[in-house]
Amino acid sequence: MLKQLDDSMANMQVNNRPLKVGHTLTITGIPKTGDGRFEVNILSGSDIAFHMSVRLTTGSVVCNSLKAGVWGAEVRQGGFPFKHNELFKFTVTLTREEFLVLLSDGSEVHLPNRLGASEYLDFSFKGGVLIRSFEIN
Repeated sequence: MLKQLDDSMANMQVNNRPLKVGHTLTITGIPKTGDGRFEVNILSGSDIAFHMSVRLTTGSVVCNSLKAGVWGAEVRQGGFPFKHNELFKFTVTLTREEFLVLLSDGSEVHLPNRLGASEYLDFSFKGGVLIRSFEIN
């Protein structure tokens, strides 16, 4: 189920779409002009198993997780293939050990699967981004 969180179409939530170990999530979208960042989250109740903050103002991708209200150590790896008003595509593959992010410039980000679940059901997108497609294989 896809749910719009506000009128801007920048914030939305996807519920009850299982991402299981071995599955890959593919996301395409367009960063909006005038917005400095957007985020993609894979949720587990009130925890965030996977948080990816794309910071257009600094040209960085920051990944993290939130468990019991406490953020883990930030992971800053990979390149930066994001530009305002230009289509992007990246994948997130779930393994038992990590979330493997493959960016369109060929670079990778490895975020440990700190919550340790083998399945996540809910996703959110926030900030200055228009999501074009969301697909789990």
